[in-house]
Amino acid sequence: MTDQPSESLRALAAAHGVATDFWSFDGQHRDVSAATVRAALTALGVPHGDDETNWRSLTALDEAPWRRTLPPSVIMRAGQDRQLPVHVPDGAAVRVTVRTEQGQEFSLEQLDIWVPPREVDGQSVGRATFLLPGSLPLGWHTLMADVDGAPRAQAVLAVTPDRLEFPALRHGRGWGVTAQVYSVRSRHSWGFGDVRDMAEVASFFGDLGADFLLTNPLHATAPVSPITPSPYLPDTRRFVNPIYIRPEDIEEVAYLTGPQRALVEWAAEEVRPLNTRNAVIDRDAVWQAKNQALEVIFAQPRSRARQRDFERFCEEQGQPLADFALWCALTEKFDGKEFPEQLSSAKSPFVARQRRELADRVEYFCWLQWIVDQQLARAQAEAKAAGMGLGIMQDLAVGVSLANAESWSNPDVFASGMSVGAPPDMYNQQGQDWGEPPWRPDALAEAGYQPLRDMVRAVLRHAGALRIDHIIGLFRLWWVPAGMGPTDGTYVRYDHEAMVGVLLLEAQRAGAVVIGEDLGTVEPWVRDYLASRGILGTSVLWFEKDGAGYPIQAADFRKPVLATVTTHDLPPTAGYLAGEHVDLRVRLGLLTQPEPEVRADANRERARMVGRLQDYLLLGEDPTEREIIEALHRYVAMGPSRLVGVALTDAVGERRTQNQPGTDTEYPNWKLPLADGADQVVLVEDLPTNARLLSLVEALTQQMQGGMQ
Repeated sequence: MTDQPSESLRALAAAHGVATDFWSFDGQHRDVSAATVRAALTALGVPHGDDETNWRSLTALDEAPWRRTLPPSVIMRAGQDRQLPVHVPDGAAVRVTVRTEQGQEFSLEQLDIWVPPREVDGQSVGRATFLLPGSLPLGWHTLMADVDGAPRAQAVLAVTPDRLEFPALRHGRGWGVTAQVYSVRSRHSWGFGDVRDMAEVASFFGDLGADFLLTNPLHATAPVSPITPSPYLPDTRRFVNPIYIRPEDIEEVAYLTGPQRALVEWAAEEVRPLNTRNAVIDRDAVWQAKNQALEVIFAQPRSRARQRDFERFCEEQGQPLADFALWCALTEKFDGKEFPEQLSSAKSPFVARQRRELADRVEYFCWLQWIVDQQLARAQAEAKAAGMGLGIMQDLAVGVSLANAESWSNPDVFASGMSVGAPPDMYNQQGQDWGEPPWRPDALAEAGYQPLRDMVRAVLRHAGALRIDHIIGLFRLWWVPAGMGPTDGTYVRYDHEAMVGVLLLEAQRAGAVVIGEDLGTVEPWVRDYLASRGILGTSVLWFEKDGAGYPIQAADFRKPVLATVTTHDLPPTAGYLAGEHVDLRVRLGLLTQPEPEVRADANRERARMVGRLQDYLLLGEDPTEREIIEALHRYVAMGPSRLVGVALTDAVGERRTQNQPGTDTEYPNWKLPLADGADQVVLVEDLPTNARLLSLVEALTQQMQGGMQ
């Protein structure tokens, strides 16, 4: 590579967490081009150029803490003392206090630590060191520094749990079901699985002994056609997609007049026949029908108590909800097209006029969030009432789309000109560009990690567990500069200690378990770190192999994980056993190796897996597909994993994958309804009498109760 970063550029990049080299999935050492490094530094707002400029920027970074009294934010663990550096004019007296969330104030002890003063901007600056005691209560507090002759300085202080403790479940461990909610419909759905369907599924499996229902991300997308199908490419991760609302469950429906009720029913009749059709899910038709009905219901006057509850919800959600609702109204006004330049950010002075002119639509989109929030609360309550130890397990996507509500509302926290992706690996040898702008690590610290805090708090609002997709993103992300390919990206590091701390604080407050999707290229120490903090990892049976390529022994599964047989990026197990993952890639032209080699590898993998199951006496000779699937789940349950998940698609015999990585329009990703092996639609009402499902659940629960603990 000829475009090598200079020594000064490497030093500047390293100081800002930008990698100039890395180890690839195949064990090769790779250098990052100077162009990529420069693009990353530009996105971080770091001046760079020739050697003189680079060294000057390094000096500025070194002096930055001395230019401010307090750090931008402090995230510490409970039970561990921490030193707090405070910078003041040399010789000036300073008093530092903490104001807790509860309003209590107390002074911090100054330690007898002398640090030589430094000359910064022509002024002699000293450092005083204070003790932040580990006995501080958990929570979000405020640091305050009073310096003689200067305004009071303030900073965010978060005291976070050292680790999350795993809750007491019925048998010490727990099992649950993973489902793509939109695909699981009932006779009363609107052609799309919704929160009512989710509640029914959770209640049913809770009665069977399950502890959780893992959903796909329910994050909101733009409220205009075409609706983005991927749950993992939302426009915000803080708010919920109102397409998951069940209109009939809204209280005001009971008070509609006959003609108004007819409008709601007519809208439902437009899409309800889709429930029994094994055709791709039409989100645009569903949203058009639901939006019509919801606008009718929204216009119905609310009782005084209901109006008060709505207003309280809006007040509690604050400016972020108001901005998101305005973004929705503007997106609707401009029909999903790019906003005019003067409205390109919520911070623009021209936005205030739009907020007034679109007040009715802003209120409508706020109301939608209130309604879906209420329905999610009922779903979690019903899941817990059915005996689930955790209830709903929400899924958190890696990021948001490029033109999204979050960067419109808070552009300063995002890295402009960058998108998140992944370097080449054994499954995607060209790398991946997910089209999602990354957070700036420095901006998160300046904001006191409020964007992360508010997002996690919102997602856990009505959930007992949270799965975080690509949790390595709390440690480092692969940044791809605009106009470059994913192979031209580089890693940018985040303050994982702070970000994990914020995550744990909000999870503990919600009483929730956290699961990190730690598949793929993960530095070995990361899994140990996550386990030490009480965050479960993820194990997928097909990916768990020993050095010789055979399935690992059941006892060798990690304990602190959610273990499953498959994942949504693979065909359901029936399809995988039949080689559908090969057939599909052949049809779509996605193979990077000769087809005979790939098929031979797939056949070898299947034979080894069946052989391992037979070694454990879980299968006889010439087993059926159903017997193999049940044995696979028993095998996973034999291990020590804290949680075991069953894909609903596996339970009913579905063969089609929900998502084929590396495709967009070539395959109907995230659009397939739940069906069985005979391509017959499976509705929520069909689940209690589905013999295949009941047999699999019985096999799993017997093993969970009698297997390793």
